[in-house]
This record gives sequence, structure tokens and C-alpha cells, in this order.
Amino acid sequence: MLLVLCAAAASSAAERQRTEVVIGASLPLTGGEAKAGSRVRDGYELALAEAMNNGGLLVGGQRLPVRLKIVDDGTDRQRAAVLAADLVEKQGVDFLLGSFSTPIIESQSAAAEKLKVPYVTSSGSAISLYQRGFRYLFSVSAPTQQLANALMRWMDEEERAANLPRPLRVAVAWENTAHGKDVRTGVSSYVTSTPARRAAFELVFDDSFELNAKDFKPLLARIQAARADVLLVDAHLQEYIAMQKQYLAMGMCHKVISYGARGPEKEAREALPRGGTDYVVSAVWWDSQVGTNGLAKAFVEAFKAKYGRLPEWYEALAYEAARSLFTAIEKAGSLDRERVRDSLAALKMESILPGGYLAFPEEYGFQARYLFVVQQNMPDGSSPIIYPKIAQVQEGVAANPRCSATAARVEQ
Repeated sequence: MLLVLCAAAASSAAERQRTEVVIGASLPLTGGEAKAGSRVRDGYELALAEAMNNGGLLVGGQRLPVRLKIVDDGTDRQRAAVLAADLVEKQGVDFLLGSFSTPIIESQSAAAEKLKVPYVTSSGSAISLYQRGFRYLFSVSAPTQQLANALMRWMDEEERAANLPRPLRVAVAWENTAHGKDVRTGVSSYVTSTPARRAAFELVFDDSFELNAKDFKPLLARIQAARADVLLVDAHLQEYIAMQKQYLAMGMCHKVISYGARGPEKEAREALPRGGTDYVVSAVWWDSQVGTNGLAKAFVEAFKAKYGRLPEWYEALAYEAARSLFTAIEKAGSLDRERVRDSLAALKMESILPGGYLAFPEEYGFQARYLFVVQQNMPDGSSPIIYPKIAQVQEGVAANPRCSATAARVEQ
């Protein structure tokens, strides 16, 4: 007992001597995910700035400044894992925030788990990441199966309103990664889950493509031959741009087209022909249109003041990842990694996310759960939320008016 008390006293004394909290993160600031990486960085840095405006984090009765140490992993999953270990073992960081994309999170979180360091990520939505029994991985990124489910529910309602044909012929093309497989599972499980849905939907195409693919013409030709009403694609931003460019050049048109979470990005509008992103539907974790009151409104206003633009889901989820780590540290009242880990596992906090709160439920492997919002690109450059009804800003357009009469069922 005396030894335990002595150890606790020594630990408490060591914490009182601390002069700062150091948070580490590697991000893809170069390479294929550089644009996304820079957005994640902006979300982290806004949360850091707000913490510092409050005098730092309250730890054990004292305010400690927070320092964020960011390094570039170059969109390389192995380098990201090495950097995570280096940040902890050689650069003395206390805790880790995540990089971007499922493959990178997969390898980097394994490194953090080995080191027993709490690792909070805003990316990595594949369910398989949270089925590995990890104790130190916590994700603000809800699963992509829910993304697919949100899209399917919107189309289901539009079909029942007679805005889409019945049965609705669905083509799904998915990135050959854990993320893509989850989207595929979400679509296929939805269309086969009940007799009513089996009557309402027909899955006429189901195939994959490789991550970082450039030439989608053979895949698109097979999709074209399937004569689908709807094309649902899981893709990263650069793949979305490349595929949509080739899709338009081939004269293809579907009543509904979606690239998963991609759609309204400024880079896509600028890279594609005028009108080339019109009526594309996307399902995302968050959008600034939900920021009309409370914390979400304050976040949007603070982000606009700092960066001169509206935040997207990339920045919003990164901001919440950092904020949840900061909150867990303060609730733990300590920089002890086990105590902060337990604080994250028990966390329930008010949030900017849809639903208004954030938790990391253990039954889901500490992956957050909340509703996705569905958006649609309009010709005027806006991307209003069209689903669910409780968050709807504008009615969606279920049948793309730019498809010709002969393309009602593509290239019949």
C-alpha cells in the first residue's frame, strides 16, 4: 500500500512539473491526399487555437499550454506508422491525432496500439478497423455503411413518391479497399434486406476498381451496358474527378449519380466541364448547413473568421477529434495515457455533429455513430441538404433533368 501511495505521489509531482501538453499528428500534406490533409490540419489547428484562447488545458488544477506537432506522411501508410512511433518515442508527444484515409489509419493506429497511446482520428470510417479489438483507437468518423444507407433511404422515398422508376436498377462501383467494401455491403444489404426492397430495387452491376486508378473507361463501358437508372460510386476526390470527366466524355447519364462522400468540392467544380458536377448526390458526415445554432454555429463562424471560407466535413470532423481529445484530457485531470484512454472511452460531450453529441461506444469498437446528411449539387453552385427531412434545406432532384429522353435508362 505504501508503495502504491508513493508511486501515485511521484506521478502527481511529475505532472505538476509539466509545462505543456504535446499532441502529435502526421498528415498527408503531400501526395494523393494532400488536399484532404490540409483540410484536416485546419480543423486541428482551429481546435488548438480555441484551447489556447482559454489559457490551455486544465490538467490537475493548472492550465497547461497545448502544442500541436504535425509532420508530413506523404500519403504513405508505412511512413505514417513510422512517424507515429517516432513522434511518441523520440519527439515526446503525449497523445496522437489521426492522419487521413482508411489505409493510413489502419497502419498508424496499429502503431499507436502497440505503444499504448490514445489515438483519436477524424478519418478511417471502415468498420473493419474497429473490429480488431483495439483499446486506444477512437474515431469521430461514422461508418461508410451508414453513408450508403442514407443514399438508399433517400432514393427509396423518391421511388415511393413516383419520382424514380420501379424497380430501380442500381449499379455500384466500389474502390477495392475496406472503405469501398463497406459501401458495397451497405448498398447490397439494403436492396436485399426485405421483400419490399427486393421488389423496389434491382442490383444490375457490382464491381470494384483499384485505389489510385486513372483509366475508368473499361469500367464505365460495362456500367453503360448494364442500363442502370442509378450509379453509386465509392471514390476519393481525385478518382471522382477522373471518373466523372471520362463519364461525361462518354455521354453517359443516370437519373441519380453519387460518388459517396465526394461531390460538392470546389476542386471538382473547377476541374470538370461547366455543369459537370450538377445534380451529383453525396452523403457526408457533416455540412456547414447544419451549423445554424449552438456549437455548430459557433464553429462555422470561428472557422470563417480564421480561414475566410466555409468549413467542409473534413475540417469539422478534425476539429471534433481534437476537441474530444482535449475534453478527455481535462476530464481525466491527468496526462497519464491510461487515464485519458479511459476518459475517451467514457466520453459523452455536446458536439457539432448531427444529433448534437459525441460518444465512442465500446460495442462499436469506439467508432462514433450518428446520421449522415445527403446533399445535391445544383446548377447555381449550391449543394443544399436534401435528406433527412429534419435537416432538409431544399427538395432534391431525383431524376437528372440533363439526361435526354433516350437516356432515361442509360443507352438502351
